Amino acid sequence: MEVAEDTHYDGFTWVESEGGIHSYRMDSNGLQVLLCPQGEARVATVMITYQVGSRNERQGETGATHFLEHMMFKGTERFSKKSGRTIFNVLQARGARVNATTWNDRTNYYELLPEEHLDLAFEIEADRMRNLSLDPEEVESERTVILNEFDRGENQPIRKLYHALWSTAFEAHTYHHPTIGWRQDIENITADGLRSFYDRFYWPPNATVSVIGGFDAATVMASISAHFGAIPRGPDVPKLDLREPEQMGERRTTIRMQGGMPAVIMGFKSPAALDEAVTPLHLAGMILTQGRTSRLYKRLVDGGWATSVSAGASSFRDPGLFTVMAMLTGEAGPDEVEVVITEELDRLKTELVDEAEMERALAKLEAETLYARDGSFSLASQLNEAIAAGDWRLLPRFLETIRTVTPEQIQEAATQVFVADGKTTGVYLPKEEAQLA
Repeated sequence: MEVAEDTHYDGFTWVESEGGIHSYRMDSNGLQVLLCPQGEARVATVMITYQVGSRNERQGETGATHFLEHMMFKGTERFSKKSGRTIFNVLQARGARVNATTWNDRTNYYELLPEEHLDLAFEIEADRMRNLSLDPEEVESERTVILNEFDRGENQPIRKLYHALWSTAFEAHTYHHPTIGWRQDIENITADGLRSFYDRFYWPPNATVSVIGGFDAATVMASISAHFGAIPRGPDVPKLDLREPEQMGERRTTIRMQGGMPAVIMGFKSPAALDEAVTPLHLAGMILTQGRTSRLYKRLVDGGWATSVSAGASSFRDPGLFTVMAMLTGEAGPDEVEVVITEELDRLKTELVDEAEMERALAKLEAETLYARDGSFSLASQLNEAIAAGDWRLLPRFLETIRTVTPEQIQEAATQVFVADGKTTGVYLPKEEAQLA
């Protein structure tokens, strides 16, 4: 199963290899292919990542990416309910695990299945890349499903708070709106509107096929060539130049609804995933909240003020947010918790992290990273996020890069990012019974 660097396959150009991952471009249409043979089990994950997410949606079509993800499972003339061969049924009959997800910068579709059925996965993915039916009746049927999903999310306080934070922090950038979209746009988008969106982004140069696990590389590449090779390159995918204006002062948002306990989340504008300045922030998040010895855990959880704390920088294609969240017990109010969080953020700016704390944070981050890559599907999921951020090599380079971070770099990053005028704070306050009347 090993693949040597610069191994040649007909119809493909080898681009580079790193960390056991081999990158190729299909000569006919620009499709990117990543091969990562691993393990002895003859089972593999196929994941196709399209570089389109809610970031790419125009005003009035929010939620189109997620809606289209649903419709991709309605299939084509060859694989559909009408043909008697739905995508789910055909693949699951062969023992496959099948699904898809949508986020800010990408949409991905995947199959985890035995090696002997990989050809079927490639056949289905190539077919629905350009032959999606988008029947108006099925669009209307799926609209109901998506609106139900939207309503369930609206009843989840912390999800509602998270969306409110990003919508408040970003005014011009499309990270402003949630991936599922705004209700009015979900209600109004048509089959023609979805077709327009599909025809803008679902083309080979905007896609990456990743194959990870136990497989014969020559057989896989021949199968990919057979199914994807005839698809035209298509038009140039629309380029985005999204720039959020500089934030000139603290912003706040408050959510009040029934259920749950109070919560606080602070967000600070942070660099994009490809910006080397974001790397120290990953360690800062560990130092603040990961493990019983972390700073905010000791002060807020051990102190009885919070049930949990978390912190970290987003790893998106464009600048996002470094967030700190605390789920409160009710023993202290949000204002008191905000003071503690601010004190610890300021401490990162004024004091260098000592060597022992650096080692603990690095060891925990390394362990979490390796655990998150355990198995072909987990590794494919991590690779998917690196592709979405703009460079698959972020994955094999992450640990090597994080090990070079110094206390001085953490202090510099904290000084640059944890700025009062760039802060957005979100608070969730459960309604009292009297307020519900």
